[in-house]
Amino acid sequence: MEEIGKRKAKRVLIQLPDGLKMEGPRLATIVEKAGALAIVSADPCYGACDLAVQDAESLDVDLIVHYGHSRIVQQERVPTIYVEARAKVSVKEAVKKALPFLKDWKSIGLTTTVQHVDSLDEARNMLLKAGKSVMIGDKGRLKQAGQVTGCDYSNAKAISDAVEAFLFIGGGNFHAIGIALTTTKPTVVADPYEKRAYAVNDEVRRLLKQRWASISEAKKAKEFGALIGLKIGQKRFEEAVMIKEKLEKNGRNVTLLAIREITPEALMQFLNIDAFVNTACPRISLDDASRFRKPILTVNEVLVALDELSWEELCRRGWFENST
Repeated sequence: MEEIGKRKAKRVLIQLPDGLKMEGPRLATIVEKAGALAIVSADPCYGACDLAVQDAESLDVDLIVHYGHSRIVQQERVPTIYVEARAKVSVKEAVKKALPFLKDWKSIGLTTTVQHVDSLDEARNMLLKAGKSVMIGDKGRLKQAGQVTGCDYSNAKAISDAVEAFLFIGGGNFHAIGIALTTTKPTVVADPYEKRAYAVNDEVRRLLKQRWASISEAKKAKEFGALIGLKIGQKRFEEAVMIKEKLEKNGRNVTLLAIREITPEALMQFLNIDAFVNTACPRISLDDASRFRKPILTVNEVLVALDELSWEELCRRGWFENST
């Protein structure tokens, strides 16, 4: 309400991730009490890279209020407030259950999402009491020490050479798999919502086998589609053009495809295309591959298919830093 008054905003777009959308009507009431017209985005929001700038411009709003994530997109088209969500759930029981999974390693890297950054000190103290040495990376590109996102693991990468394993605090294995792929270190999840702990080593091995299979299949492809993401934090036009040129020099035909939501239903319309290159969110290629009928490779995976990058080098660099 203070920001709306200070900025004299008359029309405000509220953007929420799916887990917080039920708060939309309540927040809209608060915005309107501050004297502005409130509009709640009902579209999916997958992260701070998925900022609704185009929607805001279309609706002629004065301000975006983006909930749940910290800023990663630098843009000046529409003024934006980021409201970082913090989880209230205790991490103590989950971290305690993670200790047996970490027994073989002395030095532990500690990571989490923005929702649990306030709990890192408690988790670190528990690990120290258990005789571990603990590092929390703060040299990455993200705002908070120890923070990771679905495609940015720079805080983990910054300390990977100094630790033997990682502990990720948060729900699900999505981020933990990203940490393991980026650092090649054993990674354990302490899930405070389900109050349990587990390792993701087996899931990572299965994923690596699947990625190698997709690369091998794409090597035989003649017709490629290079996907240009239209979301503001995922648009890498130059990268798509560069990979198109590389593929064409190697005798492939490439069509540039602009797309906002990369779904199997959208891509299956292009029946004559044998494989796709995804320059948008790399997690679509990694986590959703089984949903697509044809290979959908990251940029670095295409370089492996073209023998410009070895599989071993890809594993060392990780899947979230492009080398083009």
